[in-house]
Amino acid sequence: MRTPLSLAVNLSALLFSPLVAQSSDPSRLTLQRIYQSGEFRGEPLSEIRWLRGDSAYTVLEPETGTTHRAIIRYGTNVGPPRPLVSSRDLTPAGRAEPLDVEAYDFSEDQRLVLIFTNSQRVWRQNTRGDYWVLDRAAKTLRQLGGGGAASSLMFAKFSPDGRYVAFVRANNVYVEELAGGTIRQLTNDGSPTTINGTFDWVYEEELDLRDGFRWSPDSRHIAYWQLDTRGVRDFFLINNTDSLYSRVIAIPYPKAGTTNSAGRVGVVSVDGGETRWLNVPGDPREHYIARMEWAASPSEIVLQQLNRHQQVNTVYLADAQAGTVRAVLVERDSAWVDLAEDLEWLDGGKRFLWQSERDGWRHLYLVSRDGRTSLLLTPGAFDVASVAGIDRRRGWVYFIASPSNATQRYLYRVHLVRRSLPERLTPVEEVGVHRYDVSPDGRWAIHSRSTFGTPTTVNLLRLSDHHVERILIANAPLRETVNALHRGPMKFFRVDIGKGVSVDGYIMRPADYDSTKRYPVLFYVYGEPAGTEVVDEWTGRGYLWHLMLTQLGYTVVCIDNRGTPMLHGRAWRKAIYRKIGVVASEEQAAAARIIGTWPGIDSTRFGVWGWSGGGSMTLNLMFRSPDLYRVGMAVAPVPDIHFYDTIYQERYMGLPQENSEDYRQASPITFAGQLKGELLVVHGTGDDNVHYQGTEALVNALVAANKQFRLMSYPNRSHGIFEGENTTMHLFEMLTRYLQDHLPTGGR
Repeated sequence: MRTPLSLAVNLSALLFSPLVAQSSDPSRLTLQRIYQSGEFRGEPLSEIRWLRGDSAYTVLEPETGTTHRAIIRYGTNVGPPRPLVSSRDLTPAGRAEPLDVEAYDFSEDQRLVLIFTNSQRVWRQNTRGDYWVLDRAAKTLRQLGGGGAASSLMFAKFSPDGRYVAFVRANNVYVEELAGGTIRQLTNDGSPTTINGTFDWVYEEELDLRDGFRWSPDSRHIAYWQLDTRGVRDFFLINNTDSLYSRVIAIPYPKAGTTNSAGRVGVVSVDGGETRWLNVPGDPREHYIARMEWAASPSEIVLQQLNRHQQVNTVYLADAQAGTVRAVLVERDSAWVDLAEDLEWLDGGKRFLWQSERDGWRHLYLVSRDGRTSLLLTPGAFDVASVAGIDRRRGWVYFIASPSNATQRYLYRVHLVRRSLPERLTPVEEVGVHRYDVSPDGRWAIHSRSTFGTPTTVNLLRLSDHHVERILIANAPLRETVNALHRGPMKFFRVDIGKGVSVDGYIMRPADYDSTKRYPVLFYVYGEPAGTEVVDEWTGRGYLWHLMLTQLGYTVVCIDNRGTPMLHGRAWRKAIYRKIGVVASEEQAAAARIIGTWPGIDSTRFGVWGWSGGGSMTLNLMFRSPDLYRVGMAVAPVPDIHFYDTIYQERYMGLPQENSEDYRQASPITFAGQLKGELLVVHGTGDDNVHYQGTEALVNALVAANKQFRLMSYPNRSHGIFEGENTTMHLFEMLTRYLQDHLPTGGR
């Protein structure tokens, strides 16, 4: 009797599956090797910090002869490393063990060290904990905050003169005088609905704002944000498993089109007293003060204010004492404007560095303090990705770009005074993604580099000739382990999908690829404006899981459609305005159809998977192109974009009250009744970012349409679905099994 093909595939998967046992073959990957063995962990390196005014840097690493970490100083090219802060210095009186340092900072004169430890998670990051101050000369170490609850302080910072430390506790701003330990509470109205010096959920998630106060340059005042969350409705998460009765967790969360927090900025004296509020025009619930810093002066503050539609960014200079403001620069866009993340004051505050897409590309400009003159520094048809550093003495600004290949990242520089074309500093032969942290004196950089499938290296290099002075991380054991893996052909590509649009992608062929056979394809998708996937860099376990699938006989393909933040110019990135789920899914499907005609591709065996926005894209492709994709695995998706937050969703879609049909068309749930293939939906019920509510609504829609599917809920897991013992292993084993069960592998 002839064995049916599906049974033969399943038997083969059972005999050779990476799910059954740990393999002893170093060339073959298993889920256990990727997620449990630890053999693919790279060399650890704590945050490297350049010392102010010095060609030296510090690293938090084990002290020689001990297992305890210390702060070690490294010179750039002379002398051996030496402990700047020893583990003994970090041991409080009466304790046997030193503090477990998670972050640290120095006072301007480097005499004092601020230590962050014992942290706890707030939303996505561990931003609440304990702070200690070490006096290096006196060898004294004491805890800040005057006692009270453990792990209750946030964002502690030295004043510029080193006399004080300011911090946030329970939504109020405090100052502690270091000489005598006197603590002064500068705000007194902090509460669950009045937030001083930090932010609510949506400001943190979508504007990347956590630390909400700034010291004045003369150490006499503090400027801080205050949010009034009254009117923002609570979204309730329900914890059913940690106690006998369920526990309700309320999170103020503004969904698209609903009431936002009201935000404002005030200035308070370090001696206490009334706060002077800045008179920023506009309804504070219909605008966002998205950035705030002192403007290279103890008397003025610079603000970036977005209107709610995020189509206008107004730069204001504010008088810190009078509270008056004046607009010095306005950026407008018919889609949305991006914040300038690298505003730097130059020439003693006479000019500032600014990023803008005003000519269709993201460029650097030098703008006068009054905003009247603006000089384009980086002319050309290319995008600046980010600023890597500024050499103020010699007049250079260093930036990351890749004019001819959007999957790469290289270092360039341009002069701030002399008119010159951008100069590439990364050697031409060194392809991949490069990152640089330029020293304060502009002579050195901490440089990291990786390529697709090749782990990251980190070194100290001399910028003048890109000479490597010291290797900080070689990752030799990891590279050796990865190089031993059985890998098939891989390449980056661009494909013309018509109407003058070409998209970037990569393809990983099966490890045992036979050009005479056709193989199933798993498309890995994201496709949203928050990130790119087709980049020539090491991605760790994500890469390894995809490589494991190629060893099982799958082809893995990834495509970045328009709307992703690729370095292709403003028109590329903003083509999806008010059509966030429509244009992207059309372009993904168009590219997949073309790839289906390539040699070695079996277009009858297409699967797709993604996480978060990629989960939404998976649903869109399964519902909108049901004859193209046979299997879909959507992790933590947004099935209905009405359910997501104001700042993100309204930035790309406008408000639902104004264009309800666009919201309906952009939501995968609208087309759920068109499902034909096999669908797995995975979600954490404790997801405070993309609420499980959306998946429950999708379940209702699929049931109503009589569409069969599979659902896996992870109790109390957040958006990353990593909490709890064995969660990550369980998740990827489930994804792998589902793919094997429903998308037959191997060449035909």
